Amino acid sequence: MESFADKPYAMASLFILAFAESSFFPIPPDVLLIAIAVVSPKKAFRAAFWCSIGSVFGGVLGYYIGWGLMESIGNSIVQFYNGQEAWAIFLQKYEEYGGWFLAIAAFTPIPYKISTIASGAAGMNIVSFIIISSIGRAARFFIVGGLIYFVGPKVKIYIDKYFDKLSIAFVLLLIGGFIAVKYLF
Repeated sequence: MESFADKPYAMASLFILAFAESSFFPIPPDVLLIAIAVVSPKKAFRAAFWCSIGSVFGGVLGYYIGWGLMESIGNSIVQFYNGQEAWAIFLQKYEEYGGWFLAIAAFTPIPYKISTIASGAAGMNIVSFIIISSIGRAARFFIVGGLIYFVGPKVKIYIDKYFDKLSIAFVLLLIGGFIAVKYLF
């Protein structure tokens, strides 16, 4: 990942990954964001910016999938993540908590793509959706970029030393997000 992060097209790839993850793709962009920031801490904030922008634009696509394409595309995405049973409960909770739920999903390991689709399906105001998504996603990605920028090489040494354990922890957090959606919402 580090060798990829140093390529001239790394920022564009990060944007595309963040875009795709916010509406349909299962792999979060954090992995590439971290790699770019570790390889070149001077690019940490720029990477966080492009990751945030890509994620919000992808979130808008997810919103429109829920708003206008739920029958043709949205249900397929929900089925892919085995979320059929939880979808009705999830949508009810989403309608109750709306913006708060979106803000939590934008910042935490809860799969953001599910909340973007639910936002559209629930008919959330698109301007509110964009504002909340922008704040939540930017906070998440700028915290990651900022930590690497300010801590710098120490993080790289730590990541290199504990990469396997960190990868397992990251996957467990991701799985935990899917489980939270399925059983809590």
